[in-house]
Amino acid sequence: MPGLPFLPGVCAVGSGVWDRNMTENHVATATVQIRATPQEVWAVLTDSARVPEYMFGSEVETDWTVGSPIVYRGEWEGRSFEDRGEVVLVEEPHRLVMTHFAPKPDQSEATEVHHTVSYVLEPIGDDRTRVVLTQDHNAGKEEQEHAEANWSAMLEALRTAVEKDIVTD
Repeated sequence: MPGLPFLPGVCAVGSGVWDRNMTENHVATATVQIRATPQEVWAVLTDSARVPEYMFGSEVETDWTVGSPIVYRGEWEGRSFEDRGEVVLVEEPHRLVMTHFAPKPDQSEATEVHHTVSYVLEPIGDDRTRVVLTQDHNAGKEEQEHAEANWSAMLEALRTAVEKDIVTD
């Protein structure tokens, strides 16, 4: 894939990124079309102050540069959470890849699965963008479908956040 650097243990497939050591990789995929340019979508996607608008009220802490930590904090289904990861790839305004780890109280980080979450922003004509989000390392079909439902809801909220900023003539 042009422009995608070599990442140890990771290879690009289509719009997603996955670990080539996985024997069976249930990749969750969610897609949305947004009435805005990739630059306009990118601006909202990577504006830490805007993240709560589309990420279920979660706040994010990161500087959006490769190698930097990324931490999401919030409340989900009545429980506080702190998800962590690292920014892996930034190709503004077309690709953002990060790892994602959601710790469970009864397990250590070493036993947890780390996902790779990839956002790909594809221009459609002059004024639309297709956002394709993938999340790898889902334990099975049920977890994949659950992730797809959550990411689809998040992408719809992203669409709403971006499109409310667009002034039409």
